[in-house]
Amino acid sequence: MAERPLWTVQELLAATGGHLHGEITKPINGISIDSRAIAEGDLFVAIKGEKMDGHDFAAAALKAGAAAALVSHTTPDMLAAGPVLVVREDPLRGLEAMGRAARIWNHGKSIAVTGSVGKTSTKEMLRVALSASGQTHASAASFNNHWGVPLTLARFPRDAAYGVFEVGMNHAGEITPLVDMVKPHIAIITTIAESHLGHFKSLDEIADAKAEIFSGVVEGGTAVINRDTPYYERLDKSARAQGVKHIVSFGIHEKSDVRMERVALHPTCCCITATVLGEPVVYKLGLPGQHMATNSLAVLATAKLAGADLARAALALAEAAPAKGRGVQQRLRGNAGEILLIDESYNANPASVAAALGLLAQAQPGKRGRRIAALGDMLELGEFGPGLHAGLAKNIDEQLLDRLYAAGPLMGHLWNAVSPARRAAHAENSAELAKLLVQDLRDGDVIMVKGSLGSKMALVVDAIKTNFKPVAGGN
Repeated sequence: MAERPLWTVQELLAATGGHLHGEITKPINGISIDSRAIAEGDLFVAIKGEKMDGHDFAAAALKAGAAAALVSHTTPDMLAAGPVLVVREDPLRGLEAMGRAARIWNHGKSIAVTGSVGKTSTKEMLRVALSASGQTHASAASFNNHWGVPLTLARFPRDAAYGVFEVGMNHAGEITPLVDMVKPHIAIITTIAESHLGHFKSLDEIADAKAEIFSGVVEGGTAVINRDTPYYERLDKSARAQGVKHIVSFGIHEKSDVRMERVALHPTCCCITATVLGEPVVYKLGLPGQHMATNSLAVLATAKLAGADLARAALALAEAAPAKGRGVQQRLRGNAGEILLIDESYNANPASVAAALGLLAQAQPGKRGRRIAALGDMLELGEFGPGLHAGLAKNIDEQLLDRLYAAGPLMGHLWNAVSPARRAAHAENSAELAKLLVQDLRDGDVIMVKGSLGSKMALVVDAIKTNFKPVAGGN
């Protein structure tokens, strides 16, 4: 018996209300918005972005093996290349309609995750933990915005036991339409911090924007909230005001429903003793850091609430690994020894940088090695940016980190605030910083690289890897 496709032609037409030009002859087993990554049988959705229009690449996607292209208008090149499904509105609206339909067809548990820090890592922990009990669907990357959430939903297999959806925002009002599509049984808020503060007047406003996640929770669903954040009471009140009657808290707070009793922090993992809704659990988490340990409590709470096997979920967390650019550790060959690279280059805000500096402080350099931080600007902090950058000096000085490499004008405020003995170099941008840093690295060093995506600190990571090759089996 042939395996059921992700989407049938009839389902696609019913969901989008589109008009088909040509005949779809390939089973639709995937959805893509990137013509460069088309797999055989994908439906290519021609999203129009700020810089590029997917319609310009629809014909190429069809020639690359797409089963069909979802567009708002046709061209002769498209029609010559393969079947085209035309929707009246923006193809993004068609993708949203597909996402809503897939959510209705799936009868498993839907889980939504938001927070200022830790969304993607928590999503990945949930994927690992829930997969121990049943088929689990989650986005492969940080697809948490207006196109990422419907794309992840449209890829939601109808027989999956669990679906995990990361939900992000830059402005108030952005989460509400996303969770209206996801309709989660369980909604998680990891924490509230100074992320995107430039678009808000205060952390109170950020908390209220994150609390929009509760607006989509289905009848009888649960809010899972960090009990350690000073915004817990505000979030709890907001959840109840939006009709969520079941609230589960997690953290080290003595009143937490899921409470961390003990934690041993190691350079590459954590060992945790916790009580999960009255059930004692001892487990190893394959991710380092107090913040990761705390978020793992939300993961186990969700596993139990979703009907998964708690013991299997806890055991599986030993296999959790950091996502790309979010703490991946790699050993590199130096002249006669090794250098440890900690890649945190994907994104940054004050809370996540402080956590990354804490991980760097726990790392053990080799003989004559140093703990080195290479930091790029934290963006979208508005008028608060200079002060929040300078405030990180306390973390660097108190944790006795050896050398600071800083890139960008905002990091200049940290450069001026940190102890002169720790200053290595300050450059205008990441490309210039990379040249200076590579020349300074030596055997035994531990180097952590972090910055907002727009500060392009991945260039520093790439430069390090170009000059120092990986140790065999050194991840």
